[in-house]
Amino acid sequence: MSARFAELAWSDTRMGTVSLRRRREPALDIDVYEVKLGDEYLMSSLFTVAEIELARLGLAELTGDHLDVVVGGLGLGYTAQAVLDDPRVDSLTVVEALGAVIDWHRRDLLPDTAGLAAEPRTRLVEDDFFARVNAGEDLDAGRAGRGYDAVLVDIDHSPRHVLDPSHTTFYTPAGLRRLTQLLQPGGVFALWSDDPPDSDFGSVLTEVFTSTAAHVVTFANPLTGGESANTVYVAR
Repeated sequence: MSARFAELAWSDTRMGTVSLRRRREPALDIDVYEVKLGDEYLMSSLFTVAEIELARLGLAELTGDHLDVVVGGLGLGYTAQAVLDDPRVDSLTVVEALGAVIDWHRRDLLPDTAGLAAEPRTRLVEDDFFARVNAGEDLDAGRAGRGYDAVLVDIDHSPRHVLDPSHTTFYTPAGLRRLTQLLQPGGVFALWSDDPPDSDFGSVLTEVFTSTAAHVVTFANPLTGGESANTVYVAR
């Protein structure tokens, strides 16, 4: 049996101290992996359904094979792993601002996504996703100019609740138009949000994209005994 609690890794970053911890959840008799930024909880291995659905719903919009996909934000790796589970994907670029998070995966500290960093189709890029998009730069200098079939983003809590003020520009019509320059014709943008569907952000999406949808993803919450929900926006 695992120890009740262990801090597996931590690092000071420009956004605060980021840490990875493992704790034993006695009610479920399982190990739970959690990420904190300062005193704020960012993610937990207890709640991964919507992160996986971000990949599934985004890629479901695409036809054909040999897909090139970007994931903005690595976290615990569930979205990236779900992308790789789609046999149509030829390449996956994950853009993560915090080198410490990339290091967790290179050290295989997370059992559910162990091997992700070593997968031949995967390229982990340490960079600021939002800064690169806002600057009109390619998300991976090693393959500049090719365009992506899908860009899937799970970084902020929601378009209204961002981790850093510099991210807000991305969620405007101008910011999303810059993103479309990185997509292939017919390419897909998908976004995870912790908030219910936001009609204002939905209007921003319809101003920029041809088709949009807000999917409410529900899942069991073992801590409350009830149900919780996230939102996955998909735009093409």
